[in-house]
Amino acid sequence: MPPRGRMAVGKPKNTKATLRRVLSYLLPYKRLLALVVVGIVVSAAANVAGTYMLKPILNQYIVPFIGSGDVDLTGFAAILLALLGIYAVGGLGTYMYSRLMVQISTGTLNRIRKDLFEHMEDLPIRYFDTHTHGELMSRYTNDTDTLREMLTQSMPQMLSAIITVSGTFIMMLVLSPPLMLLVFASLALILFLIRKIGGRSSRFFLRQQKSLGALNGYIEEMIEGQKVVKVFNHEEEAKADFDRLNEDLCQAATNAHTFASILMPIMGNMSHVHYAVTAAAGAGLIIAGWLDIGSITAFLQYTRSFFNPITQMSQQFNAILMALAGAERIFEMIDEPVETDEGYVELVNAERLPDGSLRESERRTGLWAWKHPHRAEGTVTYTELKGDVVFEDVTFGYVPDKTVLHNISLYAKPGQKIAFVGSTGAGKTTITNLINRFYDLQGGKIRYDGINIEKIKKPDLRRSLAMVLQDTHLFTGTVRDNIRYGRLDATDEEVEQAAKLANAHFFIEHLPQGYDTVLTADGANLSQGQRQLLAIARAAVADPPVLILDEATSSIDTRTEVLIERGMDSLMKGRTVFVIAHRLSTVRNSQAIMVLENGRIIERGTHDDLVAQKGRYYQLYTGVFELS
Repeated sequence: MPPRGRMAVGKPKNTKATLRRVLSYLLPYKRLLALVVVGIVVSAAANVAGTYMLKPILNQYIVPFIGSGDVDLTGFAAILLALLGIYAVGGLGTYMYSRLMVQISTGTLNRIRKDLFEHMEDLPIRYFDTHTHGELMSRYTNDTDTLREMLTQSMPQMLSAIITVSGTFIMMLVLSPPLMLLVFASLALILFLIRKIGGRSSRFFLRQQKSLGALNGYIEEMIEGQKVVKVFNHEEEAKADFDRLNEDLCQAATNAHTFASILMPIMGNMSHVHYAVTAAAGAGLIIAGWLDIGSITAFLQYTRSFFNPITQMSQQFNAILMALAGAERIFEMIDEPVETDEGYVELVNAERLPDGSLRESERRTGLWAWKHPHRAEGTVTYTELKGDVVFEDVTFGYVPDKTVLHNISLYAKPGQKIAFVGSTGAGKTTITNLINRFYDLQGGKIRYDGINIEKIKKPDLRRSLAMVLQDTHLFTGTVRDNIRYGRLDATDEEVEQAAKLANAHFFIEHLPQGYDTVLTADGANLSQGQRQLLAIARAAVADPPVLILDEATSSIDTRTEVLIERGMDSLMKGRTVFVIAHRLSTVRNSQAIMVLENGRIIERGTHDDLVAQKGRYYQLYTGVFELS
């Protein structure tokens, strides 16, 4: 598969099913489509009828008056006006169907993109882990572009060509059945050439698309990695790799367009040869008295408009197949299984009654509770959201035959800070992904406030958590909007309070427009440390009972890290905090430190306890064993 960029599109695996599905998106426009068909029929019929008008014009108004001094042009003017009216109606038909197809195609693609994006938002994290960003983006760009071209150009032109060829064939047969024998002979030869040359052209166009995808993907990678290229002086190697990919594209494109360019001149020359042969044969028929001048003139004009649509039909057929292949890839993504959620426990606003029990509240109280319906008893209980997390013999693997975590058991009480340390691939991040239910367990249980997390609705579960990742992502918008992303109903005061808590307020105030400064390109106008501070402020404004910090301070200098830790200390009060850190200095004040190796907890305890044991943590802390 080509790297990120324009993806290659082959022929669809199931043409009929894909075409039916595309047509199902056109059903809301069936009335407009009926008008489109009418417009195409009128346009094609006008061209066919206009050509046939040459016969009466010559036979009735030109040939009879040759050499005559007494010429009455009244009838000739009338038939010319009729001809003008025919072509005017044909032009209106062309304009009507072209304009309507633009409206239909844009509306159809709007629905397809909407379905695609809405479905993408419901896909599990596993899907995005196994598909590149470029591969997914191609659904929205390359595949929808080919589909748009099919709807606006290929399908109308194909239908127009079919009607034109059919009408022309009938009129030629009416004008002169003997001359149709020459048409059949030429048609057989042309179809043979189209099959041979068009087939080779199609194969080379597919190679061109693959080469174009590889080249675009390489360019995208080089643009993103220019700093790395320059740091390691790889400019010349990058140029050499680009030249190789560019040369592959050049050769594929040359072959593709060579055969594509050959077809039309061959068709043109053959139509000229056929025209000459038909003219000679027609002259013989006129001399023999079997044909009149008007008929042969109209017939010859039809021969010019007979073969071009056939060539267009071949080209449009290939374009339709490629568009259906793109549509098939879109539908494959839409058909991907969405993230399942069998949970039924909800997170609700609650208020405490005088007897200490909880009940649901319609207003925001600051007190949250798990609403747990017990189906067997027909009762509902409310459990206060505190952030008590327990792992019971948890086993997990991203793929069935490779286990990442082995029988992990641990607990975290509200207000405790639990740290995970260990080498890369030990399973630290996997543990935090399981708390969010980004993946489902293969064995064991995770309990949240005493409730199995599989019983909790995923949106409610994730609403009770906040996560700060090592790789921050900021959205296009103001600084204030990016912080408020943690809780959309947060007030401006709450946003600023969260920024102060994360020690981001100072640098935000010094931005050109402060909190209203617009960030673009994932916050490219900020330093990595500033971007991380905004991510922490985003988590702080969510005000969750559980915080997950996955290398949250890895991109921040030591001085800023100290400031953040002071701010985070107040945020952590009464909350469960899971910390993944390579800097062991950041986990010293944790209530429990878990040392992982190969998916197993090999040591656990406080910093002082683990140092006293002089095991793996001691080796990591003293530098005897490097943490990688």
